[in-house]
Amino acid sequence: MLRKSNELLSKAHAEVAKYIRAGVSTLRLDKIAEEYIKDNDAKPAFLGYRGFPNTLCVSVNDVVVHGIPSKYELRDGDIVSIDCGVILSNYYGDCAYTYEVGEVSEKIRRLLSITKESLELGIKAANTNNRIGDIGNVIQSFVESKGYSVVREMTGHGIGRNLHESPEIPNYGKRGSGKKIFEGMVLAIEPMINIGKKEVKLEKDGWTVRTVDGEVSAHYEHSVAIVDGVAQKLSTFKYIEEILNTKR
Repeated sequence: MLRKSNELLSKAHAEVAKYIRAGVSTLRLDKIAEEYIKDNDAKPAFLGYRGFPNTLCVSVNDVVVHGIPSKYELRDGDIVSIDCGVILSNYYGDCAYTYEVGEVSEKIRRLLSITKESLELGIKAANTNNRIGDIGNVIQSFVESKGYSVVREMTGHGIGRNLHESPEIPNYGKRGSGKKIFEGMVLAIEPMINIGKKEVKLEKDGWTVRTVDGEVSAHYEHSVAIVDGVAQKLSTFKYIEEILNTKR
């Protein structure tokens, strides 16, 4: 059921990906996702969660996470992190992807590439020989070696019958620290990586988290299950990237 939930979520992301371009409002993207999820007999996991008003978290440029969809229209050169969750038959899916809008600078494109690669490294570290701290350590070591910084205030998390379950999964940490990773665990791993300083600030709306220096931030996330000792992805970027390749 977790696979089915995350499969639907991955397809909802692809549906949104079709419309990401300059001139489209972030609220329009939100409505596309909400309609797609409901049309497929599922519920948006974020809508109403602790009072969050929308289906998507849409975080543009220096917004790290939890951006509230609005009338803001995407512009050429923006990047936009789309974080989405679904509930299907009482099981949760959670996945995020950072999209380029039009022509993005090489500097920003490199940040996206490194952040996505750090997610893959974190997933590989999620195995029964390791502890939660090993996931954060490999992400932190990799991105800092490339000159980027890791957001401390937000973390990955367990997921299953609830959106956020134990354990928290920081994107930094010491090797060999934290809870042991065990068979059957289901984790949402989600590096949030800044091109500048690691520090962030919370906006007055109580949700939007921005970088303190106004530099851009990237965010990618997969839900994974520990099966036969290693992490298997429940969500996928395959459908998203099929859409993006047709748009190029």
